[in-house]
Amino acid sequence: MRKPVRIAPSILAADFAKLGAEVAAVAEAGADFIHVDIMDGHFVPNISFGPAVTKSVRSYTDKPFDCHLMISPVDPYVGEFADAGADIITLHQEAGPHLHRSLQYIKSFGIKAGVSLNPATPAESLEHVMDEVDLILVMSVNPGFGGQKFIPSQLDKIRRLRAMIDETGRDIDLEVDGGINAETAPLVIEAGADLLVAGSAVFKGGMEQYAANIRLLTGRT
Repeated sequence: MRKPVRIAPSILAADFAKLGAEVAAVAEAGADFIHVDIMDGHFVPNISFGPAVTKSVRSYTDKPFDCHLMISPVDPYVGEFADAGADIITLHQEAGPHLHRSLQYIKSFGIKAGVSLNPATPAESLEHVMDEVDLILVMSVNPGFGGQKFIPSQLDKIRRLRAMIDETGRDIDLEVDGGINAETAPLVIEAGADLLVAGSAVFKGGMEQYAANIRLLTGRT
């Protein structure tokens, strides 16, 4: 069954000089999750921050922390992000050789496990782990940088994953990250997404604009 559309603002687009205040402001403005993008300069060509910064802003909201680990290897850091307050840890299907084992490892910390797919990775690569995932994240840009243009071919992948999720009957979030704005949000929602990651489209115009930005993306009144 389709869930209401929810939003997970990516704090990668926030003002890092006042990151805690930004997290609190976007949560107050209507964010459903806080999306935490972790980049290692190895799996992706950029570096963001690590578990210490994640932990430092955890106290600013009780919204779920949706930690997207764009790192390889990933397993050695799962425990640190769980300790930092992650409610969901999403790793990349492409980041390691033992996806099933890694998902089980995440869940051993009592939190939810997600899988992210790069644009060239097919939906069918998750066929044999659908009983382990709580969230599937479709990258609609190549990971590593904010502000990229949405890749339209990912709409077909979203539709295929929507069908795969519905076939399981399980409560699995279908999240999309990359180039989400007022034009692309309706397209991914129509294709089957129920959780949107947005950075610059939310964190623009100053804190007083965050609620309006969220309403524009989600269609809330």
